[in-house]
Amino acid sequence: MDTALTRLVGVAHPIVQTGMGWVAGPRLVSATANAGALGVLASATMTVDELRSAVREVKSRTDRPFGVNLRADAGDARERVRIIVDEGVRVASFALAPSRELIAELKDAGVVVIPSIGARRHAEKVAAWGADAVVVQGGEGGGHTGEVATTVLLPQVVDAVDIPVIAAGGFHDGRGLVAALSYGAAGIAMGTRFLLTSDSTVPDTVKAKYLAATVRDVFVTTAVDGLPHRMLRTEMVAALERAGRVRGLAQAVRRAAGFRRLSGLSWAAMVRDGLAMRHGKDLSWSQVLLAANTPMLLKASMVEGRTDLGVMASGQVAGVIEDLPSCGELVTRIMSEAAHVLRTLPSM
Repeated sequence: MDTALTRLVGVAHPIVQTGMGWVAGPRLVSATANAGALGVLASATMTVDELRSAVREVKSRTDRPFGVNLRADAGDARERVRIIVDEGVRVASFALAPSRELIAELKDAGVVVIPSIGARRHAEKVAAWGADAVVVQGGEGGGHTGEVATTVLLPQVVDAVDIPVIAAGGFHDGRGLVAALSYGAAGIAMGTRFLLTSDSTVPDTVKAKYLAATVRDVFVTTAVDGLPHRMLRTEMVAALERAGRVRGLAQAVRRAAGFRRLSGLSWAAMVRDGLAMRHGKDLSWSQVLLAANTPMLLKASMVEGRTDLGVMASGQVAGVIEDLPSCGELVTRIMSEAAHVLRTLPSM
């Protein structure tokens, strides 16, 4: 299927695997790339040296295009950009809008720049700054998310910018791909659907919890870090929601002590990271600590299988996913379903 996305990044199919922290590692990214879609390596949970090693591992597993997701506000963002350029990575994606200067630096080196946005005005801004495409995530998407549904947000952005738009939030099959294309998107991006594949390194016990979830088990809470965060319901999240400010601070400090030992971060560094994640919000100190700890809360589940200690970011589509195909099987299925839908549309 030929779209503006496939032509821009050089993949066979207009499908993107998003850069999920602790999930989108070399195995998943290379499996996605070998399936003909765009795999995106999550770098925010890696050190600079780990990122370079991960990029080289992906390159050893595939000769197809892939991307790296970056935090634009990271203190070492330019060092990570240099790795992307030096290693010949095709795409740089961003969860937060990169600066005009960072976009220019990447584009001058021939790297395709694709920020993720959650509002039309953000898409207009990065397009004016030279971004090559945007991922538009509606409220159905997992992790930090907005309030506007994909079906409302997507056409707004398509009408507002002249660059390729990739739809995210609520996609998992070929019907969704065709729907996104009908709105004017150039492809779809999926996180939870790729998390729930046999190529994902997430522990099987954690995958089982996702597969058992209904759509009502995937909800948005601000209790974890003060920002709207879509995830699976767990007892830990319920406890955070029940806790008052004093009790919440005590719980946050206790958990922070444990996660500080795991991460090797100092208290000052953790608080500094938490404050950087506030984005001007009025957060309590417990939420600031939890904001700093969010990557470690995700690691507890996604890497260590400790769902009692961690959180499980999730799109609403977890409630309708029932299997664990390989990336190759998943991409083939989606494209086959999309072709079937397109063939049958004229007769409806």
